[in-house]
Amino acid sequence: MKSALQIGLLTLCLLQLETVSAHAVVTDNSLKIAPIHANQTEKVELTFNSQVELGLSQIFLVRKGDQHELLKAAQGRQNGRIIVEVPPLEPGDYALRFKVFAADGHLTEDVIHFVVSQ
Repeated sequence: MKSALQIGLLTLCLLQLETVSAHAVVTDNSLKIAPIHANQTEKVELTFNSQVELGLSQIFLVRKGDQHELLKAAQGRQNGRIIVEVPPLEPGDYALRFKVFAADGHLTEDVIHFVVSQ
């Protein structure tokens, strides 16, 4: 009886740990296989480990001089995928800075750096 109670408490603790640690973390992005070309409108796909509340989230293009530009984003074909519209860019160093809310309400902030070349 005592061991059954201990197993039950351990199971509850593990389930609670899973709930507490749920955040929308980027697990993949299309920049790894499809770089952005200079002077062309591009789309970047971000893949998260959980569903994202797009209406509460923001994705910014960061340019030289720490200039931030809010980008348009749409839901991808699968849960946890977001398609970001990137405007035509000159060659140089850039970043995508995002603040996204997971479906469970947790906020995640991160930055993905990338280079646009000729």
